[in-house]
Amino acid sequence: MERLNLINQCIACIFILQITTCLAQRPIREHNYNRREHSLVKPFLTAGLSVPYWDYTGSVMFTQNYVRLTPDEQSMSGAIWNQIPCWNRNWELFVDFKVAGRGKDLFGDGLAIWYAKDRMVVGPVFGSKDYFNGLAIIIDTYSNHNGPHNHQHPYISAMINNGTLHYDHDRDGTHTQLAGCEARFRNVEHTTQIKIRYENDVLSVFTDLENKNEWKECFSVDSVELPTGYYFGASATTGDLSDNHLLNSMKFFELEGATTAERAQIVPRASKFEEPREHVDDPKPSWSNLQIFVVLLLGMIGAVICSIAGYMYYEKYQQNKKKRFY
Repeated sequence: MERLNLINQCIACIFILQITTCLAQRPIREHNYNRREHSLVKPFLTAGLSVPYWDYTGSVMFTQNYVRLTPDEQSMSGAIWNQIPCWNRNWELFVDFKVAGRGKDLFGDGLAIWYAKDRMVVGPVFGSKDYFNGLAIIIDTYSNHNGPHNHQHPYISAMINNGTLHYDHDRDGTHTQLAGCEARFRNVEHTTQIKIRYENDVLSVFTDLENKNEWKECFSVDSVELPTGYYFGASATTGDLSDNHLLNSMKFFELEGATTAERAQIVPRASKFEEPREHVDDPKPSWSNLQIFVVLLLGMIGAVICSIAGYMYYEKYQQNKKKRFY
């Protein structure tokens, strides 16, 4: 009996030793965790009316529940930028936002989420710099979209730029976009969430459009190289068309992987792009039915006036002719 107990104890020791060895050989996995210095969450303002870790410019306004980048007014622009560069190679950014306005058929322009080298630079790309270095997630709501497209708006797309590419508003950026998807989020009762995930050079964007806590993949692209040490930001703009562009939160999560400055010197690049679309000028717009009707109406009025004038001239001529016989 004692021998049996001794054998069982030996077996138990060997089992425990094997488990310990396996655990020791297993790589340690870090849990994803929120980094406050890269996140924009409520309460936004401190007692001194400053925003911890963030700067802002333009038409930005803070409330208890959201950050308004632009009001529903023409020709407005606003941006908010993180003060702390991101040194994490792998990360996730959750953006909770809302776009709404009075326009039913005509509205715009949209907003962009940035991971870029230069911050707080006002420009024509949804309120921020053109020819930028880094990543832009563009949330385009412009209802009167430009150029030949195979998609409807609103539209979410990504652009990787090394400082040499121009965002072509006349073509809604379709000739330089990395990938994209349609997303109907405007004027819905709930807020919209997108998740931007960058891990091991794979860029993925997911959406939760129905407020069901269910993520749907918008797109995923591999071989995307982004440097560390860039800044997160968000900007929005309106033109002749307008909307309220509201940010409810931006939450940054560090994924497993090293925090490193080694990639700070690489150039942003992506090996795969959607098939480029050349900039082709729009054909001259044809006349609408209203324009044709106005032209015909003016022509008829002109013809009537000419007829009346001709008749009056003829009557006067006849009267003068009769006077010659008296």
